[in-house]
Amino acid sequence: MALLVHLKTVSELRGRGDRIAKVTFRGQSFYSRVLENCEDVADFAETFRWQVASGIDSNEMLEIQIFNYSKVFSNKLIGTFRMVLQKVVEEKHVEVTDMLIDDNNAIIQTSLCVEVRYQPTGMVGSWADEDFLGDEPLHEEEKDSQETDGLLPGSRSSSRPPGEKSFRRAGRSVFSAMKLGKNRPHKEETQRQDEPAVLEMEDFDRLAIRLRDGLDPDSVSLASVTALTTNVSNKRSKPDIKMEPSAGRPMDYQVSVTVIEARQLVGLNVDPVVCVEVGDDKKYTSMKESTNCPYYNEYFVFDFHVSPDVMFDKIIKISVIHSKNLLRSGTLVGSFKMDVGTVYSQPEHQFHHKWAILSDPDDISAGLKGYVKCDVAVVGKGDNIKMPHKANETEEEDIEGNLLLPDGVPAERQWARFYVKIYRAEGLPRMNTSLMANMKKAFIGENKDLVDPYVQVFFAGQKGKTSVQKSSYEPLWNEQVVFTDLFPPLCKRMKVQIRDSDKVNDVAIGTHFIDLRKISNDGDKGFLPTLGPTWVNMYGSTRNYTLLDEHQDLNEGLGEGVSFRARLMLGLAVEILDTSNPELTSSTEVQVEQATPVSESCVGKMEEFFLFGALLEASMIDRKNGDKPITFEVTIGNYGNEVDGLSRPQRPRPRPQKEPGDEEEVDLIQKLSDDETDEGGDLASVSSSPPMRPQITDRNYFHLPYLERKPCIYIKSWWPDQRRRLYNANIMDHIADKLEEGLNDVQEMIKTEKSYPERRLRGVLEELSCGCYRFLSLADKDQGHWSCTRLDRERLKSCMRELESMGQQAKTLRAQVKRHTVRDKLRLCQNFLHKLRFLADEPQHSIPDVFIWMMSNNKRIAYARVPSKDLLFSIVEEELGKDCAKVKTLFLKLPGKRGFGSAGWTVQAKLELYLWLGLSKQRKDFLCGLPCGFEEVKAAQGSGLLAFPPTSLVYTKKQAFQLRAHMYQARSLFAGDSSGLSDPFARVFFINQSQCTEVLNETLCPTWDQMLVFDNLELYGEAHELRDDPPIIVIEIYDQDSMGKTDFIGRTFAKPLVKMADEAYGPPRFPPQLEYYQIYRGNATAGDLLAAFELLQIGPAGKADLPPINGPVDTDRGPIMPVPMGIRPVLSKYRIEVLFWGLRDLKRVNLAQVDRPRVDIECAGKGVQSSLIHNYKKNPNFNTLVKCFEVYLPENELLHPPLNIRVVDCRAFGRYTLVGSHTVSSLRRFIYRPPDRSAPTWNTSGEVVVNMEPEVPVKKLETMVKLDATSDAVIKVDVAEEEKERKKKKKKGSSEEPEEEEPDESMLDWWSKYFASIDTMKEQLRQQEASGIDLEEKEEMDNTEGLKGLMKGKEKARAAKEEKKKRTQSPGPGQGSEAPEKKKSKIDELKVYPKELESEFDGFEDWLHTFNLLRGKTGDDDGATEEDRIVGRFKGSLCVYKVPLPEDVSREAGYDPIYGMFQGIPSNDPINVLVRVYVVRATDLHPADINGKADPYIAIRLGKTDIRDKENYISKQLNPIFGKSFDIEASFPMESMLTVAVYDWDLVGTDDLIGETKIDLENRFYSKHRATCGIAQTYSTHGYNIWRDPMKPSQILTRLCKEGKVDGPHFGPPGRVKVSNRVFTGPSEIEDENGQRKSTEEHVALLALRYWEDIPNVGCRLVPEHVETRPLLNPDKPGIEQGRLELWVDMFPMDMPAPGTPLDISPRKPKKYELRVIVWNTDEVVLEDDDFFTGEKSSDIFVRGWLKGQQEDKQDTDVHYHSLTGEGNFNWRYLFPFDYLAAEEKIVISKKESMFSWDETEYKIPARLTLQIWDADHFSADDFLGAIELDLNRFPRGAKTAKQCSMEMATGEVDVPLASIFKQKRIKGWWPLLARNENDEFELTGKVEAELHLLTAEEAEKNPVGLARNEPDPLEKPNRPDTAFVWFLNPLKSIKYLICTRYKWLIIKIVLALLGLLMLGLFLYSLPGYMVKKLLGA
Repeated sequence: MALLVHLKTVSELRGRGDRIAKVTFRGQSFYSRVLENCEDVADFAETFRWQVASGIDSNEMLEIQIFNYSKVFSNKLIGTFRMVLQKVVEEKHVEVTDMLIDDNNAIIQTSLCVEVRYQPTGMVGSWADEDFLGDEPLHEEEKDSQETDGLLPGSRSSSRPPGEKSFRRAGRSVFSAMKLGKNRPHKEETQRQDEPAVLEMEDFDRLAIRLRDGLDPDSVSLASVTALTTNVSNKRSKPDIKMEPSAGRPMDYQVSVTVIEARQLVGLNVDPVVCVEVGDDKKYTSMKESTNCPYYNEYFVFDFHVSPDVMFDKIIKISVIHSKNLLRSGTLVGSFKMDVGTVYSQPEHQFHHKWAILSDPDDISAGLKGYVKCDVAVVGKGDNIKMPHKANETEEEDIEGNLLLPDGVPAERQWARFYVKIYRAEGLPRMNTSLMANMKKAFIGENKDLVDPYVQVFFAGQKGKTSVQKSSYEPLWNEQVVFTDLFPPLCKRMKVQIRDSDKVNDVAIGTHFIDLRKISNDGDKGFLPTLGPTWVNMYGSTRNYTLLDEHQDLNEGLGEGVSFRARLMLGLAVEILDTSNPELTSSTEVQVEQATPVSESCVGKMEEFFLFGALLEASMIDRKNGDKPITFEVTIGNYGNEVDGLSRPQRPRPRPQKEPGDEEEVDLIQKLSDDETDEGGDLASVSSSPPMRPQITDRNYFHLPYLERKPCIYIKSWWPDQRRRLYNANIMDHIADKLEEGLNDVQEMIKTEKSYPERRLRGVLEELSCGCYRFLSLADKDQGHWSCTRLDRERLKSCMRELESMGQQAKTLRAQVKRHTVRDKLRLCQNFLHKLRFLADEPQHSIPDVFIWMMSNNKRIAYARVPSKDLLFSIVEEELGKDCAKVKTLFLKLPGKRGFGSAGWTVQAKLELYLWLGLSKQRKDFLCGLPCGFEEVKAAQGSGLLAFPPTSLVYTKKQAFQLRAHMYQARSLFAGDSSGLSDPFARVFFINQSQCTEVLNETLCPTWDQMLVFDNLELYGEAHELRDDPPIIVIEIYDQDSMGKTDFIGRTFAKPLVKMADEAYGPPRFPPQLEYYQIYRGNATAGDLLAAFELLQIGPAGKADLPPINGPVDTDRGPIMPVPMGIRPVLSKYRIEVLFWGLRDLKRVNLAQVDRPRVDIECAGKGVQSSLIHNYKKNPNFNTLVKCFEVYLPENELLHPPLNIRVVDCRAFGRYTLVGSHTVSSLRRFIYRPPDRSAPTWNTSGEVVVNMEPEVPVKKLETMVKLDATSDAVIKVDVAEEEKERKKKKKKGSSEEPEEEEPDESMLDWWSKYFASIDTMKEQLRQQEASGIDLEEKEEMDNTEGLKGLMKGKEKARAAKEEKKKRTQSPGPGQGSEAPEKKKSKIDELKVYPKELESEFDGFEDWLHTFNLLRGKTGDDDGATEEDRIVGRFKGSLCVYKVPLPEDVSREAGYDPIYGMFQGIPSNDPINVLVRVYVVRATDLHPADINGKADPYIAIRLGKTDIRDKENYISKQLNPIFGKSFDIEASFPMESMLTVAVYDWDLVGTDDLIGETKIDLENRFYSKHRATCGIAQTYSTHGYNIWRDPMKPSQILTRLCKEGKVDGPHFGPPGRVKVSNRVFTGPSEIEDENGQRKSTEEHVALLALRYWEDIPNVGCRLVPEHVETRPLLNPDKPGIEQGRLELWVDMFPMDMPAPGTPLDISPRKPKKYELRVIVWNTDEVVLEDDDFFTGEKSSDIFVRGWLKGQQEDKQDTDVHYHSLTGEGNFNWRYLFPFDYLAAEEKIVISKKESMFSWDETEYKIPARLTLQIWDADHFSADDFLGAIELDLNRFPRGAKTAKQCSMEMATGEVDVPLASIFKQKRIKGWWPLLARNENDEFELTGKVEAELHLLTAEEAEKNPVGLARNEPDPLEKPNRPDTAFVWFLNPLKSIKYLICTRYKWLIIKIVLALLGLLMLGLFLYSLPGYMVKKLLGA
């Protein structure tokens, strides 16, 4: 329902002026915008809309007033138009033109044209504004287009998209921390608030009835559904209640890394070591020799105590190093790094079993260097991590599918360069004392800037820095720092720091973090990281230089900066590298190079900005600062900072050069703003208020007496004009704020159980989608108008995409919101909220934040920081900052570390401050949001000029008020005293008055029930504004100490309900309702306050008009007025019954032991005391069990007061000491509601049959689903039949796969059962995930099918639940139906709980509750220290009910009035019990020794028994298997807390506690869930699954039926039992050890027990046979898990028959085996050597082999020398004896780690055989040629011939049949041997023919063989070709071979040549002689 008023025109106005209209209906007014310089016609053309909840009455009035608007004085009324809405109600649409009347009701000439429309039906219908009769032309567009700056016209009503709805928040919600409304648009804007009038819940119900025929109530949405309407604030903004800075405070963190194994490491024959580095800590694994796939399974823990910022920037680096030892550091194979923040942001803060990809940072062109499989987890204090259950991981992994990368990061990451460009900085503070500078100046005569800055950039563990610019406040660098890293990087943040270079030590000046997620987008339309060039602002400590800056941390970026430090112009770009490019430098060293400078204008045009502020109130000034005059300083950047801003006189910047196009624009503005003059900026800034001496408010606080004169400040500053960035962020922030408020509303409604939360959620989603579309329309308009960087463009695009899709999703989600899905959908909406907040955070800064400092004595005391975007002005409503032109309440806090802890809780000062920031040329409206009724006081120089801002405001209007604070009660307060209680009182502050309630002693839940009256309050401003925007009230709660000192407990804010003098005091607004306000201390919630506040205007008649204060004055309490009737809650009579059971674990009080305790229960002033325990040591239980008392409690359960439980110790001489106390803050869970007899569970007519039938063999478990109590449920279970089937099948021999043989009963043990159960658990977890997804999809489908579908959906959901329930108790080992191929042998199972049993069964508090008794002060930290305050436990219970109970309860059979509601509880006399603790194993223990391991053993404590199993410690193991059981006799109640601890054994010194877990046995023992001994799945009398309980199933069933008064059990005929109306059928025979069959009832009785929860009225789940997993905690490291322990506990009362011997769960002993490997031949081995003589290729081959992990036992064949073809013949046998655990498929090795080790350490490693071929060299090291590793459980079957043997067999590229040596025993074949080539690709380097033969140790003994070719059973010598013998063994043969074969012709040629040469020589030799002879003729 809504009323729309369209105000068209007002004509016949006199004179010329600014006009404004005010439209009022039902006391709620809207203002139009101001029309400037109108003459006779004012063309408003605006629409106003009221959302109304109750129908409009025909005699209601609409009033329109027209004013002459004045900026300075109050508006002058021209005339009024009033209209009775009778005609509108009848006709629904009326257009009227009428004259106005003036103040004296005389008609004036001016006339007005208005159109009114009333739409009574529909919830929040949407109207298009075009519905009006005459569509108005859009005049505004033309008017506004003259506005400068490319800012487009605002959202006028006529340009609003049709169908958009805007909702107002109506009402106040219980539990709201703060009720201050939302921002209302700016005065000159169209006011479109649609404030709902009063929405009462009944209206909705009426409406729903009316909707039945029309609208589906499931699609109704509400703007708001709270009970009352508070008018929403438009001049005040919300203060933030959380005070303490949490950012810089250190916390405990633990990083745990498990390195499991590595695969595919690059390199030949590497000896890998893995190094894990977190921050600066390094830890190494052991070295594995000669393997490319080492197995480690080593666990490392790193502990840190640092602040979150530092922690999340630490880098986790995992690197593999080759052959590191003591002497050399080894060579890096590859490394992987990511930051801790990435791990922490994963679900569960961990990566589990993921593969890290290694890459080499020095060689980026190379590919990946291998994989390391690891678990990485980061735990903060209080995080509990769900560790996936450690079971035996045997399945072959898919590496590519499980990479250690966050979701959304591609597996193939590329190398990229990150260029961080550093251009320049300005505004740096001085970093040196002026003394030095003055001396320099005196000597040298030069004056230098006192800072030498450089910039350092940290990214991904590397850092780079620019050059140092000596002595410069405005340094210019133009350099770029280049990082090379994989993209996308796994490090989220880049840290940029300006540092000051100094001879002694460099210090940070300021730090900025670049979050890479905010400057990139990984979507398909995303963009690479890019930034700037842009200015970023840096904040840190105050700018005054001191040698030891106490806030230096702030400059390092830790904590919130308290002052502007500098701004830096930087840019960032990323370039993906093409690694195939040869010119690329392949190193990843950081480089620094010159960057191209950018022009000043690229960061935006410089504009003059104007900041105006007015201090309206300064109160709550801490008394430490009360003696000196105080002044407040406001700064923006360095502007306004007079004390330590700039070290030079500030020169006003030259006005920016006007571009030619700007001329007219500027003139136009000058005209608009009343001829403002601005020659050369003679407007000096006034940035601080005049000093003033504070006055006393009360003993803690002072205030400044501003009264009617409010000081103002104003600052001119010049910044690049980048407002568009801030505007877009503001629009998104507005959407997010609205969404957050709506979601809080919905949560309140769910919490307070108001009806129809789903409607409110629909309304929220509607608002969200409208807001998103509004963003698109606004952001789209102004894309090209401003100088923007690439990031701006890309961000705008991606924000528009995100918001568009969010709008769509919100629409579809709205349709899916149904009553039962509200919570799920609420979670999805929270994701929207996170996303919006993320998008709205702008990474490129523009205008720095505004700081407000309180100065006293020229010292800076306390500050507040306001983001500039929140103050930024815009003419578009959505872009307006949320605090712009609003009065903001600021609480000033201490800077930096001073504000940590209790110092940060107190307020230093509370300011009411009005702020406005905008362009100077838009400055005409800077006063528009101030409360009206003031005059401006100008500075003397500007007296004639209107444009000068005022130096102060004088309020001429003031109103008198009376405030009534109705302080009813508080609950759950912090304890302020050492007794664990407080003496609380509340102090209420309003303006400059404060009052206290009385002090109530010793309580955490005070009910003050007191009205505080504040008289003579003077508020300045217009009355009507004060009604909507009263100042806030601050309530502080203190604890009064005996010495008169007070401790602060917490604070909250409230907003009073205002009644003006002319309003009646009556419903619906008055009297106000009590509400809950959340109390905060620092960031922690410290309780709730239940109160109401009303502010009543004192009219002309004085206080006589106020509603009378007619409470009875409580004379006993002095002159204290109670909360009046009408406001205090309505009470009814209740009875509270208390069950007193006993007290446990009481600690000493003041060194004395507690001996005679008593419990006092108190609620609402009444109470009851327990009987006294006479001797606490002997019996700590009470002898009177039940007592009750009657009390008056509020009807509304949410207002129920808390109930206090106190334990006092009665000492001699009548003294009492308080031991501890507990407060039950909500009684709701103890309220008794009579059962509904018509419910189906009470329906006992008709039988339901549950039977066990023979089972179909393949499908393990097929469940038909039980839907209600009367249909049949069939559960099929059986063993015998299935086995028969199997045997038949075997006889036929039809199976193709070799069938896994049926496990022999005698082979099976408890561990078989355990491992089978773990597999089932894993399977179930997988299926739950899968079925969760299916359910969602189903639901989506059903939604579209309408109601019919909905029903189905519900049934399906229920069916799925049943399915799950059955599954968790499923008898079959795994859901065979889903995976028939994984056919499992039938093994009985137990239930493995991955957590404590208590969490599965509600802590076993089904009727006995445990209340922790606390004592001592509540610590400063957030709730983490609760453990230390526990001084004992009270066991008992409560039951609350309205007094006349329905009769049928007390008439039930066996009702015993002594026990009241607690019928049938056991007696609490002492009882002796045998406790049997089975400890299975521990996982992930925290290392306790230096070597990173521990030597754990078990210690058990119960009462006086203390068992330490020290001699059975397990050496050097973090995952020990204990497998032990311990029997302890105990007597409850004295000994009921069992502690199981794991200690670390040390040879010298005391043993250290690793961790312990505590189990409350008493609650288990008495629980209805029967946790004494778990119920097995099947009943058998022998074997591994023997029944452990001394009572048989039939006896247990009989007893349960008797205790629950259930009819039954009726056995018979055989195989059938009837309990109540359930019939169970099943097998009726059992086999004993000798195979004899006997008839038995136990099977059916057990079936009944397993389905006991289905028995009507008394049914509950019984604890099954189980193993629970409990976290181990260490008191020294609170809140951080130190490992987990798997165990279970059985308890047997001693008065029952004794139980049998304990189960044997001792760890399985490994079985001894011998593996015989015969290497027959090799083939196609690569040839490595060149022959010495002949250069021929050959190889000297030998084969080396070992079983993984036993490298020292490696065995080599002899050498086949000089193979020329790659063929080798060996006939060589290796023998490998080993111990093997079949269940875990691991080899067990025990060896001493080093010569210094005390004892052997046991290792478990996978069974893998490695075969390698080598080339033997005589003088140099042998060369590695190739290798293959065979997993003995599943390896490829060898090929029959060498030809068929291919490389793919080993790489897994072809499907090869896999074999297991443990099944086949003997296998022979050819296998390929591989190595990597230069390109890191596998190549085939040879083939080996081998035979594997596995024997057990006994078989090997009977049938011995010799090693190598020795006796016994020797192998024959291989037949090797002759060449294999080396030439020096048989030189002639070799020479013959050389000559005959290859070099025959060469030799002949050489001989011939030699002969020729000889001839020639002889010829030349003899030539001279013959010549002479010839010549002489001799």
